[in-house]
Amino acid sequence: MDQEQNINLKNNQEPSKIKKALSFVWEITKIVVIASVIVLPIRYFLFQPFIVKGESMVPSFQDGNYLIIDEISYRFSEPQRGDVIVFDASFLARYAGQRFIKRVIGLPEETVNIKNGKITISKGGKDLILNESKYLPADFEIAQTVNITLNKDQYFVMGDNRGFSYDSRMWGALPKKEIIGKVFLRILPVNELTKFNVISY
Repeated sequence: MDQEQNINLKNNQEPSKIKKALSFVWEITKIVVIASVIVLPIRYFLFQPFIVKGESMVPSFQDGNYLIIDEISYRFSEPQRGDVIVFDASFLARYAGQRFIKRVIGLPEETVNIKNGKITISKGGKDLILNESKYLPADFEIAQTVNITLNKDQYFVMGDNRGFSYDSRMWGALPKKEIIGKVFLRILPVNELTKFNVISY
């Protein structure tokens, strides 16, 4: 009789173990599904990671900085002067599939004039000599002479490291449709964690 009771107890315990295992698997599955529903839209439609490569944005951003790109703001507002943006460089044939990071200098329908190291922005008879002291060292220089008028869907962009940046001074205006988003947050290195706001000139 004792053996029969032991066998019955074991048989009763087996379904209980299976139920617990299935319940655990179900809970894990729910967590994964919920996380995917929340995280994937954020990852692919709202925010994206971006790792800086090269020195075109020094001193503002260093090679290897890990950034979060805000992809949604420009669906409701236009890029502003001073924004640091990431864009698809595929419109430059030799850079197909690559992404660039640059700073917005000229806005649609403005004329950008670079001469004697100064940047002058003109529109509607008004001129603005750009003061970039908030993000550039005082001794930086711009060697090129440039004069370009942008149409309603174009931007003029430059790297902060003016001597080592391949930008609108060389290849011209950036089409608006190529802009992916703007830099929202630097998360690595941790000691340089920074949220970026609109710059006032």
